[in-house]
This record gives sequence, C-alpha cells and structure tokens, in this order.
Amino acid sequence: MEINILTVFYLIGSVTFILGLKMLSNPDSARKGNLIAASGMTIAILGTIFLYKDEEGKSLHNYAWIFAGIVIGAVVGTLAAKKVKMTAMPEMVSLFNGMGGACAALISIVEFNHLVRGYETGNPAMLYDLDKTTVVIIMSGLIIGSVSFAGSIVAWGKLNGKFKDYAFKGQHIFNLLLLGLVLLSATWLVVAPPENIFHLLFYGVFSLALTYGVLFVLPIGGADMPVVISLLNSFTGVAAACGGFLYDNKLMLTGGILVGAAGTLLTILMCKAMNRSLKNVLIGSFGATPTHATAQKAAGNYKEISVSDCAVAMSYARKVMIVPGYGLAVAQAQHVCHELEKMLEEKGVEVKYAIHPVAGRMPGHMNVLLAEADVSYDKLLEMEHANDEFKSTDVVLVLGANDVVNPAAKTDPDSPIYGMPILEVEEAKMVVVNKRSMKPGYAGIENELFFRQKTSMLFGDAKSVLQQLVNEVKSL
Repeated sequence: MEINILTVFYLIGSVTFILGLKMLSNPDSARKGNLIAASGMTIAILGTIFLYKDEEGKSLHNYAWIFAGIVIGAVVGTLAAKKVKMTAMPEMVSLFNGMGGACAALISIVEFNHLVRGYETGNPAMLYDLDKTTVVIIMSGLIIGSVSFAGSIVAWGKLNGKFKDYAFKGQHIFNLLLLGLVLLSATWLVVAPPENIFHLLFYGVFSLALTYGVLFVLPIGGADMPVVISLLNSFTGVAAACGGFLYDNKLMLTGGILVGAAGTLLTILMCKAMNRSLKNVLIGSFGATPTHATAQKAAGNYKEISVSDCAVAMSYARKVMIVPGYGLAVAQAQHVCHELEKMLEEKGVEVKYAIHPVAGRMPGHMNVLLAEADVSYDKLLEMEHANDEFKSTDVVLVLGANDVVNPAAKTDPDSPIYGMPILEVEEAKMVVVNKRSMKPGYAGIENELFFRQKTSMLFGDAKSVLQQLVNEVKSL
C-alpha cells in the first residue's frame, strides 16, 4: 500500500512538472508555474524519504544526513537567490545547472561502486556478468553529467569575467580526439572490462570527461554563451534522466526528460534566432575577437544628443520604441525605465519595448528584467513584430543593447555576426543610443549603427540618464 501511495506521489510530481513548464511559457503565469512545480517536487521528496522501501523491504534510516543536506542546500539556495543581482542571474543559472550535472555524475560513481562490490571482495569473474544496460546508463550519466558540470563552471566563470576566451591551434581537433578517447574508454569498460585496471579506467573516463567539459566551453566566444548555457542545461536533464533509469524512478526520469527536451528545443530556437547552426556555434568561436576589417568598416564620426533634446523628441513623438539591453540590467534601471514609459504615455505617446531573443546574457533575460519592474507583457514585442513597427516609429531609445541592433549583421559579409537576425532600429525616423562609452559590445565588434545619419549617442549610466529624461519630460 505504501508503494502505491509513493507511486501516486511521483505521479503528482510528474504532473506538476509538466504544468509548471507549460505555465513558464507566459510571464503572467510563470511565477505560479514555478511554485506548482516546486510543490510537486516537495511532495515527491517527502514521499521518498518516508515511504520508500528497497527490494528487501528496508526503509531509509539516515534521516540526520538527509535533512542536514536539505537544510544546508535550502539555506544556501535561498540566500543566493535573494542576494543575486539581475545582471548576475545568468551566472547563477549556469552555476546551479553545473551542480545538477555534478549530482548526476556522483550518482553514477556511487552506483558504479555498488555494482562492482563483488569484484572488490575477490570475485573478478563478476566483471563479465555485470548488467550491460546498467553499466551503459552509469557511464552515460557519468560522462554527460561531468561535461555539464565542468562546462557550466567555465561558462559561469566567463560570464562573471573570471575566465577569458582561450583557444590554441588545432583545439577543435584535439577536443574531438579527446571526446573519442572518452567514448572508446567507456565502450571498453562496458564490452570487455579489464580486471586489473577496471577502477582506474572508470575514474580515467571521469577525469577525461571533466577535461573535455572545460576545453569544450573555453574557446567559445562570449556572444554565444546563451546558446552554450541552454545546451549544457539539456545535458544536465539527460544526465538526470539516466539517474531515473538507474533507480527506476519515474519522477527523476520525467524531470530529466522535460529538462533535456526543453533545453534542446531552446538551443535550436536560439541558434535560429542567430541564424547559425549549432555546429557553427560550437566551433566558430563567435564573438571571441573582433576582425580588423570589421572594425575599420565601422569606424567613423558619431554625433551626440543632450538629455533635454532627447526628452523633447520623445515627448512630441507619436510612437516610441525602447530596446533594452545588458547595459540596462547592469545599471538596474528597469524601474526608472518603466517610470519614463508612464510619463510619456501620460503625454499621449505610444510606448512599446522591442525584445531580441538573445538580448542580455541568457534567453528571456530582458523579459524577466522588465517584469520585475511591472512592465505590462503586452508592451513587449518579439523581434519579428518589432521589426514590422520600426518604420512607423518616431524615436527608438536603445538602452545598453549593442550586437542585437548592429546593421553589420545585414550589410557586412566579413562581420562575424553576418546573417544574424537583428532589431532593425535604423528603420525608425530617429535612433538614440544610450551607452557608457563607444566600446564594442559582448561580441567584441564595432557597431555600424552608432555612425549612421539617424543615430545620436546619449552617453552615461542608464539609470542616471533615464532619471534625467524623466525629470525633463515631466517639466515639458
């Protein structure tokens, strides 16, 4: 009867995961979706702790260790989530994703040791009688989890500036050879496990997989980090699903499959948004280094605009489009931006936001940022819809965005972002770009937009500039 109750708990957890994921597709219901999925997970965890019994009918007994781990993890997670800045949210997502990969790898290590316990007590023949399917699942979880963990930690370091892009000549070939060695070693261990070096080979695969995870992410350019994080997230989901297979746990399996599928689909959509193949993302090192030719083409004279002139232009416009970028997030200026939006609307100006799929440091970064400031979701236009409206827009205010509005993606075949769909802000009657300086954006290349006839530069911290604009608009 207890097992049936536990099965019901797992079913409830699986259903809440699916509902929660569905609700995450809409900002209005995303918060509730998170709470529903978290509630289902809580039910499943408590059910496992108090109702689970193994094949011998034994229940869990080490409650002190279990609840100590839960309490420590809950405290650390809560404090980290409360203190993290919106600009550092991509780093936290990458770090937490890496922890998921590490857990999957550790599960494989623990189950490997359980599986070969007979060999350790002097029964070498047992190596050849191991359940091959179980060994394959263990090795899959070990490799995928290790790559996800190591890669996510490198991605975390690159996002917060601790790690720089690094590549050496022939690195992609070396990476492929290293991956091949990992897979061949794992195959050897599954098909014909060597008695004398069985454990050495297993931990060798573990070490090589970690090394591959590091070298896999290191050469990838900064502008591709959103795609890499999404891909690594799918890896973690697949690794968790391997744990579900090992324990015959339907909830782990369902959760892992959902994360893996969602991460894969998001990776594909991100690549489509950048008009690039996944292969090109992984080996192209996009955004690592600006080309001299591109920098030369972009060079030119730019003109500045004063805060008062910008305020006048926006106050007497019929339609204003705001393009948020990472600079807005860095300045924590989303609330002031919303205030400016309301001030302009009081003067009869139509205000909307144009959101590029890869704006910021992770998918949905700008949506979350603006939702935090209570900006209506109806005002957020996806790239395709925004591009249709730029021609009828009087003023576009670009706040800290760079690469996603760079016309070189359409006009310069030598540019590393050539072919990437962009927000076509240059179609508007007037473009005002707010930046701290003329330094290149995250992709490391100059922006042709800054030197266009319609474009004016408004230098300064986004929050300070927006506050000045609010005051000027209020006084008109």
